Amino acid sequence: MRDDRWLYGLWEGDRAVARAGRVALLPFELLFGAATGVRAALYDTGFLRAHQTAVPAVSVGNLTVGGTGKTPLAAWIAKRLRGGGATPAIVLRGYGDDEPLVHRVLNPDVPVFVSADRVAASREASRAGCDVVVLDDAFQHRRASRVADIVVVSADRWRGTHRHLLPAGPWRERLSAVRRASLVVVTRKAVPAERAAAVLDAFRRVADLPAAIVHLDANELRQFGSDARADSIVLQGQSVLAISGIGDPTAFHAQLEARGATVVPARFGDHHHFTRDDAAALAAAATHYDRTVCTLKDAVKLGPLWPGPTPLWYVSQRVTPERGAQFLDAALVTMLAARSDPTHSGRPGTPGPHA
Repeated sequence: MRDDRWLYGLWEGDRAVARAGRVALLPFELLFGAATGVRAALYDTGFLRAHQTAVPAVSVGNLTVGGTGKTPLAAWIAKRLRGGGATPAIVLRGYGDDEPLVHRVLNPDVPVFVSADRVAASREASRAGCDVVVLDDAFQHRRASRVADIVVVSADRWRGTHRHLLPAGPWRERLSAVRRASLVVVTRKAVPAERAAAVLDAFRRVADLPAAIVHLDANELRQFGSDARADSIVLQGQSVLAISGIGDPTAFHAQLEARGATVVPARFGDHHHFTRDDAAALAAAATHYDRTVCTLKDAVKLGPLWPGPTPLWYVSQRVTPERGAQFLDAALVTMLAARSDPTHSGRPGTPGPHA
């Protein structure tokens, strides 16, 4: 099996070898920064223009690669929009086959459209009867206009001293790019609320934007292929085989350990395509532990191949706004109202006073 620890070690490590690696990649980082900077300038000056989507769109994206909690937040927004009377759809590029499957599990009644052309996908959604779309991972996809532009930042992954662009670091754009957003959402999984507040303050120093803090709480375990559920407190004192095919599983492991589990990692590369041989080997290893747990992103691919007899459990992340919930509510109200506005496209104004 393969994992991406070496990559995150290069990006975030303080050892001499990591620092040397980042220095060696500096020329490529400068080229990447120049390319993204030119592209941003072309959009800012109107040389490249955003195209109106067929129905109002809200973008949920990030400034870095790797897990920020973007997908569960996008799914939560779609669910809230549906609860408000809208008929939403999820639109995403689909870098891996797991993301569409995750959305279909989280919101079985919300259609998912996978396309590199989000504008065309919005037309498909409109033809299917949807009246609003949630663009998952579209902050850098400026070709599609949006009514609200939400940037998601992980407090668990935040490294204040390392903000290198790809390939020397995980950043897709400079921190200053947040200024074109309408709302910043700081997520936390295992770190304390104070850490999330410090990250929020760092963004506030760059741009005076509405901001919220959301806790992604691993409150429940669900058994794949079954209706069985268990409160995550059952992990107390258990040995857990933690299977992950995500970029950086650190926060996932920390969530399990916070519930009292003794974690034995089984790491694979990000967006790993599980095979039957993988499933058989993992199921055999699972017999030596009290419980086998993976992320939902992995469960949708591994679950259909799981031979048993040991059950495969996955973590269900609960989205709980802890601060700035009024700004999330305001964005939802703006989206719901935009359905009846023929001029819905474009960057929104600031939704109310700051927290």
